[in-house]
Amino acid sequence: MSDISDSLTKADEAHFTRPIPKSAGAQIRFLVKQLKSTKAVATALGISRRTVERYVRNQIRQPKPELAARLEEEVRRRWQPLVRKRARDRAARTTGLVIETRARFGFTAAPGTTDDGRMRRITQHLPPEYAGRLFTAQHSGATETQLRQIAAEALQDIYFKDNNTRATTLLVEFTDIDYVDFAF
Repeated sequence: MSDISDSLTKADEAHFTRPIPKSAGAQIRFLVKQLKSTKAVATALGISRRTVERYVRNQIRQPKPELAARLEEEVRRRWQPLVRKRARDRAARTTGLVIETRARFGFTAAPGTTDDGRMRRITQHLPPEYAGRLFTAQHSGATETQLRQIAAEALQDIYFKDNNTRATTLLVEFTDIDYVDFAF
């Protein structure tokens, strides 16, 4: 499961200036334009090249639900890349991002203090440097564990340590994510 990566991608969609194409034919034509060939689209969707050509000519209009889901996912992933890049760059340079999560947070702290994890709901603004690290890691193909570590470090520094003004030896573990949402 890729909670953090999916949430970052979903946050991009709030910045789209136009809706994605609705019909299967329009979605396929968009993918053909992006990938430059019907063969590449067929490979990406796991269907035959002939089927892609039929969708392009509107000979087939209703895809099966499984194909419709894959098709919409591929279109969303490639839709308005410049708008997406501009929003991410702005978040990484100036505005930062907001994380809202409900997850189990455990702590490694000094002896005699509690380190039992418990479910917490946290909404926190993260500064641009953490936004930049998350976006860079996601773009370079980081695993969900690596993205989770960056998010945990950000919450540790900003929320739990209050920008290193308290609990300086505290280490946070970010596990059992119920949900996580980002906005920027």
